[in-house]
Amino acid sequence: MTIIPRGRALGLTVQLPIDEKHTYSKKYLLSRISILYGGWMAEKLVFNEITTGAGNDIERASDLARKMVCEWGMSEELGPLAYGKKEEQIFLGREIAQHRDYSEDTARRIDEVVKKVILDAAAATEKLLADNIDILKAVAGELLEKETINLEDIDRIIGELRKPEPEKVEAAAA
Repeated sequence: MTIIPRGRALGLTVQLPIDEKHTYSKKYLLSRISILYGGWMAEKLVFNEITTGAGNDIERASDLARKMVCEWGMSEELGPLAYGKKEEQIFLGREIAQHRDYSEDTARRIDEVVKKVILDAAAATEKLLADNIDILKAVAGELLEKETINLEDIDRIIGELRKPEPEKVEAAAA
């Protein structure tokens, strides 16, 4: 992971693929949604305000949650069903429309479940960041100083802030 600031308060997080994957678990996808809400939630926690900076992240998280519910059957509430038949134009080689093959009531339920997925992920992100606000502020400080940091920098910061105090190490050893 590399974090690159853009401007005074804008930033970009790039997550490099570890390997090529074609199937993902529900747990992994929920983690991805939480990650996408990291910047938005950090703004909310630190500045008590949100900006348009996380717009693309919110769009991507919403799309991912909707796919989990409507395409991949990852919803306990709606079950392992596919909602919405894709219509593709062969000559274009891509999807251009989605046919709704479910009722208005089901559409409302889909929206509720997608919203719950998003809100649960955002709440998990908020708790993680609030519990580790010292790390968040230290990473932000390093970004202001260096402009670009990578995973090794983040690991170093966490290691420095989470070093056990000598008296606690001695007590645990005894």
